[in-house]
Amino acid sequence: MNKYTPIIGLEVHVELKTKSKMFCGCSAFYFGEKPNTHTCPVCLGLPGALPVPNKLAIEWCVKIALALHCKINEYSKFDRKNYFYPDLAKGYQISQYDLPFGEKGLVELKSGKRIGITRVHMEEDTGKLSHQEIDGKKVSLIDFNRSGVPLVEIVTEPDFDNALDVKEYLEKLQQIVRYLDVANADMEKGEMRLEPNISLTTTPGKLPNYKVEVKNINSFKFVEKAINFELKRQEKILENGEMPTQETRGWNEDKGRTFSQRSKEDAHDYRYFPEPDIPPIVMTKDEISKLQEEVPELPDKKLVRFEKEYNLPEYNAEILTRDKLLADYFEETVKKVKDIDAKTIANWIINKKVDYEKVSSEELLKQITASKQVAAIDENELHKFINEVIKENDKAVADYKNGKEASLMFLLGQTMKKIGKKVDTNRVLDALKKKIS
Repeated sequence: MNKYTPIIGLEVHVELKTKSKMFCGCSAFYFGEKPNTHTCPVCLGLPGALPVPNKLAIEWCVKIALALHCKINEYSKFDRKNYFYPDLAKGYQISQYDLPFGEKGLVELKSGKRIGITRVHMEEDTGKLSHQEIDGKKVSLIDFNRSGVPLVEIVTEPDFDNALDVKEYLEKLQQIVRYLDVANADMEKGEMRLEPNISLTTTPGKLPNYKVEVKNINSFKFVEKAINFELKRQEKILENGEMPTQETRGWNEDKGRTFSQRSKEDAHDYRYFPEPDIPPIVMTKDEISKLQEEVPELPDKKLVRFEKEYNLPEYNAEILTRDKLLADYFEETVKKVKDIDAKTIANWIINKKVDYEKVSSEELLKQITASKQVAAIDENELHKFINEVIKENDKAVADYKNGKEASLMFLLGQTMKKIGKKVDTNRVLDALKKKIS
């Protein structure tokens, strides 16, 4: 891949978890429900039905944009994106084009590399097609329960040049929307769908005359595989002196390859124009400031604070801040005690894989306290056990004297077994060291 530089941009669709759909009062909780039971004239696109925007969905979209350091447009509008597809009841999708709610943001990766966010905009989801065989005939069925569910699209600049950075960005994005509590982003349920745009160039920084979009991937692992497959496929085409076709492709996990779906559209193909049934959306500076205040402490800042405030290693802080509820649980537990340090609580939660939904912070503290309670042991009895261990494990003793620290831990373990009850480990270790030396 030395001759060619990968150029990768991302489009990510995230379903919001509002109770109702984007432009009607139908329930947005469609997953697992009987097909076509959460519909009305609006989300079915029937003549004369008028859309009414979901205010909460718009506010949540703006919060996502703020969390991604976007500029928020005080004046924005909805547009009609025209295309025909069986799962699009109206023949067009209500989306946003030139005046989205948020634009020009960024996400910083662990390496310090910054990924530009082109836009964060609001739209409605489509229905869902399923392809089945009934009575020996192949048929396509449409479920419109998902049609009209609030959908936020987050589009990046073509700032990626490898699949691992893409994966890190996507994991961070999922974490952010969950911290905001605006989306579950469960990819197995299709609540977060990933669409990389991939191409190769011989001149770094210069966009080639084509790009290939891989649609609707529902796994971080699959998106990494799809990108790497595409880079190899496109390189072979270029090496043959040809130009890859600008197209939309799908990902077949069973075969481990992408496949062609259709030629890729440009923006003008959608014939965008302002949605005539929805007036422009105007937000004041005060309204935007209020939403900014409601954005919680996000993962990156929380991780740094945990390291400093609780003196945690980066590894522990990273695990605890992956999930906001887990981070809150840790802090709640720490604040309830003074005689147990934060490191001990963090280690206990991580190593014991504590389920914060089942074990209250009070129960956790009782477990930690109980684990610290040790039995007394007579000095003569302790030395008796140590002498036995040393006599039975002369090779381990010799190895320790020759500088192998692991042998000391082995001897400690053998001594604790002989004692047969919970005693102060540090006391046993000190006595063992003195006896050997």
